[in-house]
Amino acid sequence: MPRLILASTSPYRRELLARLGLPFEVQAPAAPEVALAGGPHAAMAARLALAKARSVPARDALIIGSDQVASLDGQLLRKPGAPEVAVAQLLACQGRTVLFHTAAAIVATDSDTTLEHVDVTEVQFRRLDAAALEEYVRREQPLDCAGSFKSEGLGVALFERISSRDPTALIGLPLIWLAHALTTLGVDPLRPARS
Repeated sequence: MPRLILASTSPYRRELLARLGLPFEVQAPAAPEVALAGGPHAAMAARLALAKARSVPARDALIIGSDQVASLDGQLLRKPGAPEVAVAQLLACQGRTVLFHTAAAIVATDSDTTLEHVDVTEVQFRRLDAAALEEYVRREQPLDCAGSFKSEGLGVALFERISSRDPTALIGLPLIWLAHALTTLGVDPLRPARS
């Protein structure tokens, strides 16, 4: 079985990939995200995911890269980094829909085969007051999350609904697609001994 490498420093992506029960390594990607910005959000996420996967040097490996781009009315929502920025982002989202484009790419280094996918998730926000949003940010500290929330935690209290083909995509890695893609490359999560 080829080595499985996650090209990411994200603890959320690491936790997601671990759900498949396959042994994998983690390496920080060397892809400059800023240089690849621009264009449609789905295309930007796809370029960044592929660049991350290609930036990790390895032989006989399947390298997984992933990236997520969040937008409100066409404007990017970045990782807030500070509580006041997170609250401002959440205030702007009240009663509105945010789109999350989560891209994943797998590069098979022995054959230079590349598989790519972009999942789109729509998140409809409830209308909440600033005090509730400040309390949410204080309790959950979603400062490293695009959109300023963690859907796998208390963030669910912020929403009217989430529409997606893959609920793990919103957290950062579309596992439904990834499990199928790995199987097509000979690494089956359901039959790891035969892979």
